[in-house]
Amino acid sequence: MSKLSPALKALIAAPFARPNTLPAPPHIRSVYERLRTEAAAKKVGSAPWLALSTATTMTMNSPDALTELFSLATSKADKAQAVQTAELMREIGLKCIGFNGVPRTINCLNAFRAALPQDIVSALSTTPTRTPTTENIASIIARGQSLWTSIYRPFDTKLYDKLAASHPDLPVHILNHEYGALFADPPGRDPQIAVGRVLTSVVAVACLRAQTGVAPQVISHVFGLRKAFQDGSAEAEGEAAVEGGEWLASDEGNVWLLQSVDSIVEALGEGKGSSFAPGLAKL
Repeated sequence: MSKLSPALKALIAAPFARPNTLPAPPHIRSVYERLRTEAAAKKVGSAPWLALSTATTMTMNSPDALTELFSLATSKADKAQAVQTAELMREIGLKCIGFNGVPRTINCLNAFRAALPQDIVSALSTTPTRTPTTENIASIIARGQSLWTSIYRPFDTKLYDKLAASHPDLPVHILNHEYGALFADPPGRDPQIAVGRVLTSVVAVACLRAQTGVAPQVISHVFGLRKAFQDGSAEAEGEAAVEGGEWLASDEGNVWLLQSVDSIVEALGEGKGSSFAPGLAKL
């Protein structure tokens, strides 16, 4: 294989192309701490706070800040709790693929694992749970359809048809590969480390808000969060109770969720906004 020329390497790494992940600003831990304190005051549990903070940080492509977040979240935890937190953050990061794409999840999860203490790494699961087979493919498709309906009803069929008009395989991919294989939790997953129905909507809102430019999708997933409590899917079998989830699904809770995402974006972007798709800094 031929080597890249020095000029080509320099162009790829040019500062104006923003080739690197975002560093963690010195005050990011205090931002996470403030949000955790606010969440507790509003009787919102640690899982929603961790979900919105992890998803926003992943969207902003800041592995260093993700490490700070884990450190804060586990500062008073024993090993078992720290492992559970790491597993939950990894699962949130995986689901971010459906909103942010693969590259940022690769960046953040690789660096996240490398920064974890070895005793935590050695306790993490190494068994995949989403491998499709001839035996489970029908259930994957069914879970995707169920989640899709829960989030988008009564417009689920209309939206499917609209997507299909854009490209016939667009809704096929979204329902089966995103909603079925990724967003809907596989059967048998420990509810304490699963990003269930409610937290998946929190992750969706956080990622999309942090991206910018996708207000219609933000609105859809804000409604999706609300519908989790309207249709009973938040309390379905296998779903862990989400402390403060119903408040997050209210107007006041929605505002707090969006403003919390905004504060992390402001801190990580150092006042320059989202790093998701800001364009080239200078040509």
